[in-house]
Amino acid sequence: MGRVAVVTDSASDLSLARAAGAGITVVPLLVRFGERESRAGTEMSADAFWTAMLAPGAPLPTTAAASAGDFKVAYERVFAAGADAIVCVTVGGKLSATLKSARIARDMLPHREIHVVDSDSASVGVGILALLAAEMATSGSDAATIAAEVRRRVPHVELFVAVDTLEYLRRGGRISGARAAVGTILSVKPIVTVRDGEVVQAERVRTRSKARSRVAELLAERPVDRIGLLDGPDADVAGLRADILRRLPDFDPDAVIVETMGPSIGPHIGPGFAGGVALRTG
Repeated sequence: MGRVAVVTDSASDLSLARAAGAGITVVPLLVRFGERESRAGTEMSADAFWTAMLAPGAPLPTTAAASAGDFKVAYERVFAAGADAIVCVTVGGKLSATLKSARIARDMLPHREIHVVDSDSASVGVGILALLAAEMATSGSDAATIAAEVRRRVPHVELFVAVDTLEYLRRGGRISGARAAVGTILSVKPIVTVRDGEVVQAERVRTRSKARSRVAELLAERPVDRIGLLDGPDADVAGLRADILRRLPDFDPDAVIVETMGPSIGPHIGPGFAGGVALRTG
C-alpha cells in the first residue's frame, strides 16, 4: 500500500509546526493590508498578523483564496517526496474559492490519485479533520478510505466563536449587514457557527464573560472526541480551556489542541473572540 500525503490550506489555522509534525502540507491563502500582500503562515505568521491588524491606523485586512497553481505545486512536491496519493482537506467551499482551486489543481494532474474533501467548516474545524486524515495515513489507511471517513465526520464538526462584533464578518461578506446591525444595536456578544457551510449567528449573549462561558458549554454539551481552541488578542483561551475541562472531567486534556487564529480567518473575526471546535463522537 502506497504512502498517503495530507494537504490542507492556511484557513485551517494549523500552525506550521503542528502541520509539519503531523506530516501535513499547508497551502497558503493570501492576506492583504492595503497594497501589501502576503502568503498566510509563510510570509506572515499569526502573531505578525495581529500586530499589523491592531496597529494604529492600519487598513482593514482582506483575504484571497489560495490559487490552483499553489495547490498544483504542493501536490507535485509531495508526490516528488514519495507520496502515492493525496487527501486534501479544504476550508468550506461556500466560504472561500480555495476548494475550487484545490479541485482545479487535482484535475491538472489526471493520472494522480488526489481526493479533495470539502470540510464545510473553517479554522480549526478544517484543521481537526486534516489531523484526523494524517493520523489515518500514518496508521496505513489508503487514500479512498481516509477521504470517505473524513467526509463522514464533516457533519460531526461543530464550531462556535463568540465575537465582539459582527462587523468584520459583514465587511468580509460572510454575514449580512442586517444581521450585523442587530448585534450593534442590542450591544450583545454574538456567537457564530457554521451551518451547511455558511456562517450564521447561533446565539446572542449580553457580556463577554457570559459569551465565553456559553461557548464552553456549547463545545462540551455533547459527547466529543477532540477539541480545538482558538487563541488570539483577548481570547482568554486558558480560561476557556479550563472551563471546558471542568465540564468534561473524564476528557483527555491531550485531546484539546490550541492554535492561534491566523491571517486567513482573523480578518473576518477581529480581536476579542473566544471560540473553538468540537469533533463529536460518531
